[in-house]
Amino acid sequence: MLTVSNITYSYGRNKRPVLENYSLQVKPGTICGLLGRNGAGKSTLLYLITGLLRPQAGAIDYNGFKPIQRKVAFLNDVFIVPEEFYLPNVTLGEYLKVNAPFYPKFSMDDLERHLATFELSPEVHLGQLSMGQKKRVFISFALACNTSLLILDEPTNGLDIPGKRLFRKAILNGMTDEKTIIVSTHQVYDVEKIIDHVIITDTDGVILDASMLDITSKLSFNFTTDRDRIANALISLDAPGGANIIEPSDGIAETDVNLESLFELSRQRPDLINSMFPKRSGLKGIDY
Repeated sequence: MLTVSNITYSYGRNKRPVLENYSLQVKPGTICGLLGRNGAGKSTLLYLITGLLRPQAGAIDYNGFKPIQRKVAFLNDVFIVPEEFYLPNVTLGEYLKVNAPFYPKFSMDDLERHLATFELSPEVHLGQLSMGQKKRVFISFALACNTSLLILDEPTNGLDIPGKRLFRKAILNGMTDEKTIIVSTHQVYDVEKIIDHVIITDTDGVILDASMLDITSKLSFNFTTDRDRIANALISLDAPGGANIIEPSDGIAETDVNLESLFELSRQRPDLINSMFPKRSGLKGIDY
């Protein structure tokens, strides 16, 4: 279980906090989409979770570990794929000799399986790959490390259309009941078919924290040209030939979640979202 309790973080004493009194929980066995505007602190939150930054207040706990302590048992079981990364000018085999031993659950069989999903060979030379191919290799390695927490920051940036499809396949193939995957992205269409939980966030805190199942039980997502439905919808977004709308669910037919519409509803009508999906309580701040 990942628990973030009332954390505050700023990049300078006299600067406005990027995150303030911020709390959330993510359960194991979840592919969680983390959504928010630019500047909402998503990447900062990910670096705090992995112990790369220290909160000025509050606490983070992952399976009994405080990330900022950077204990070996924690580092062995967490992997982050940042939006920007560097791979050395070596063969994949040479890269594995140096890096794979840090992850006790690393599996070469799994790596080869994920590389095959991405249509790549284990014999690749990292210095000869395009940026998109490097991302495919790095995500394959991240999945093969079999850490119980995998964090992906804008993972589909740099991937072409086939690469994005293969990314979704690789994530689903690498998921287990014991693993937690957090995907932070602006490319909502790349992930809305694979996530089973969504957190929409801003600097002031979490706006929405709900499972996709809970969302579809209460909201209905549709495209329509009916002007009355558009006028009476909880929110409508212009689309070619009509509008994408959100309506209260009729309790009978479930619809696929449109994350773009859900994000705008959360941003424009946070009080409505909070009444439908109450924020979790009981996350107490703990000083280090």
